[in-house]
Amino acid sequence: MYQPDKLKERRKALKLTQKDIADQLGISYQAYSAWERGVKEPSEEKVNQLEKILKVSKGYFTEIEIVRLYRTLSPSGQEKVVSYARNLVEEESKVISIPERRFEYHVYERMSAGIGASVYDDKNYDTVYFTEELAHDFASWVSGDSMEPKYQNGSVALIRETGFDYDGAVYAVVCNSQTYIKRVYREAEGLRLVSINPKYKDIFISYDEDPRVVGIIVGNFMPLEG
Repeated sequence: MYQPDKLKERRKALKLTQKDIADQLGISYQAYSAWERGVKEPSEEKVNQLEKILKVSKGYFTEIEIVRLYRTLSPSGQEKVVSYARNLVEEESKVISIPERRFEYHVYERMSAGIGASVYDDKNYDTVYFTEELAHDFASWVSGDSMEPKYQNGSVALIRETGFDYDGAVYAVVCNSQTYIKRVYREAEGLRLVSINPKYKDIFISYDEDPRVVGIIVGNFMPLEG
């Protein structure tokens, strides 16, 4: 492997200019400069000439420093280098990985992001984990694709029990023992539930059916596996 830094370093140590060396090699100053900058590499013939001009051992500009030094050692010294390097590799392979921090969430029975599902039951929840601790009052599964792409099927919806806040926000709405996750708009006769996925039609729930806005969706995530 050609090492331009060593070429530049050796030239300066001998107090030679780039032009000095270029003239001795019979090449242009620009061509030599490209070697020192690593833009181009000298041919094997030119490397041999450089070694003579700059008074260095064979392979000085092409061998990695540790290899060059290794070659100068006695067999005993070479064995020590290999042993040390092997131990160093072994030590570095023992680097302890810090486990990812995980926060626990209790996720209740699946809520509907489609046609509806049973209301969550405090006694029936799954325990899942995520890398962040997100503020919420309770969490529930999202099922169905009506709120994709923002709320993926199988993701966890985080809910704040705030009641209704403003039109167009995403809420958890309970009605007739069903729970929906939808954009909610209040109208004169009831609530209009709107899906993000355009293939789903709006759902209208009359106030006579006593719909209840449980809370606003404040976040969602896909739980960690395992």
